[in-house]
Amino acid sequence: MKRTLFFLSILALLFSAAFLHFKYRQTALLMIDGFTQGTTYHIIVKQPLRMILSRASAIRKEEVDSLLHQFDLSLSTYVPESVISRINRNDSSVRTDKLFNTCFEASRRIYEETCGAFDITVGPLVDAWGFGPDGPVPVDSTVIDSLLQYVGMDKVALKVNRVIKKDLHILLDVNAIAQGFSVDVMSDFIEKKGFRNYLVEIGGELKAHGHKWWGKPWKIGIDKPVDDNNLPGRNLQIKLKLTNHALATSGNYRKFFIKNGVKYGHEIDPHTGYPARNRLLSVTVLADKCMMADGYATAFMVMGMKKSKKFVESRKDLEAYFIYSDNDGSFKTWSSKRFKKLIVKK
Repeated sequence: MKRTLFFLSILALLFSAAFLHFKYRQTALLMIDGFTQGTTYHIIVKQPLRMILSRASAIRKEEVDSLLHQFDLSLSTYVPESVISRINRNDSSVRTDKLFNTCFEASRRIYEETCGAFDITVGPLVDAWGFGPDGPVPVDSTVIDSLLQYVGMDKVALKVNRVIKKDLHILLDVNAIAQGFSVDVMSDFIEKKGFRNYLVEIGGELKAHGHKWWGKPWKIGIDKPVDDNNLPGRNLQIKLKLTNHALATSGNYRKFFIKNGVKYGHEIDPHTGYPARNRLLSVTVLADKCMMADGYATAFMVMGMKKSKKFVESRKDLEAYFIYSDNDGSFKTWSSKRFKKLIVKK
């Protein structure tokens, strides 16, 4: 009897393995990539092989590019006729759309939670420091002081699809959250198509949902925060295994300039008007929504190591990984407890 049960168990295991092998042989990875928002995007979706071959319900690149184009028409300051560009020009006829409203409300939430470290009204300062679409203008303390009066989300409000400004000189810049938001928009599009196993990456911000093969999580890398490391994946700090997580990284190693021997990164401190200066080199944040991870990552670069660490440890919905410089200039790292479990050991 025991021998019979043993052989039945073996047969059951073999059948299960054969079924899984058959199941996964019937699936394939659909890969789509292209250019958007001045960077690249990559999308990987696990779909039934028959669907990809027939293209009956497969996701098409034309659909992806169209959706990203619509996103830019709402939130890109580099598109003259976008909703946000028209708001910045004080076009009285412009009305906000769902994309803008969602981004604005999320920005306000992060602004309030971080005591203003994240602020989408830094537009004039971003432009002044040369990180906007028009390039730099001469910057000194007088210029910065004159622009600070137009900074603060307490000076803008969203009412019935209209942005109300306390001063017409106020400019909005959502680049520190919009890229993450575009990942969420694309992820929602994929899920509405009925797919649950996918990876969406836009300019380094990403969301990994479900699994890749055989129930295994997606593997992604975090770049080393070294100057001119402009090619994602070329020089990695760590690798992570992700399932049902959104991830965003902010750092001062890609967008910066050097003037009179001083390095200026693109994260502007809304309180001082100057690029943030602290020991943080790179911040990676995990959250349910990539938009939120993106915004918090920017805020942490402004807040610095001590305040950011305390903030993360007080939240159950966030995980983070910080790379910072020690007193002697060497790289050091800190990660939250649950983040550590996701790191792939070498």
